[in-house]
Amino acid sequence: MKQLRLKVLAGLFLGAGILSWGAARLWDAFGTLPSVPLAAPIVLAAIAVVLTATALSIRVRLKAQRERRPGAKGVEPLMAARAVVFGQASALVAAVVSGMYGGTGVFLLGSLDVPARRDQAIYAGFSVAAGIAVIAAALFLERVCKLPEDEDNNGAGTAHVS
Repeated sequence: MKQLRLKVLAGLFLGAGILSWGAARLWDAFGTLPSVPLAAPIVLAAIAVVLTATALSIRVRLKAQRERRPGAKGVEPLMAARAVVFGQASALVAAVVSGMYGGTGVFLLGSLDVPARRDQAIYAGFSVAAGIAVIAAALFLERVCKLPEDEDNNGAGTAHVS
């Protein structure tokens, strides 16, 4: 399994942001700009909480397993792999969604004097922050599930749970 690259996530964020900013300008020129839902930052924050809780749970179980505590539950490799895939997928989607809300938020910065648009800009800003939290939680989960270096390859590569 390949590790997430911050450059890819940043590229997705910037690309989606630029496209969203342009689409918001175009949409506003032809009619009413769609609103940023209040649920967007809430859903993204909930995903970040789930990813963080999963990472902490796996980390505690791995630590107990390494210390050979009696009755310690191990971590099944397939479960860890599924958690990493969930984290990676969440990070990729969060990068795109955050970029979309970021681009819309940047467009809305030009009309903060209108109360409705100010509220939309605030929701967009919280959505971007929650999306960044999802990405951070996914990277943390990926780090928790990372296997130690493979000594047979002379440290040439890192292995992940698969």
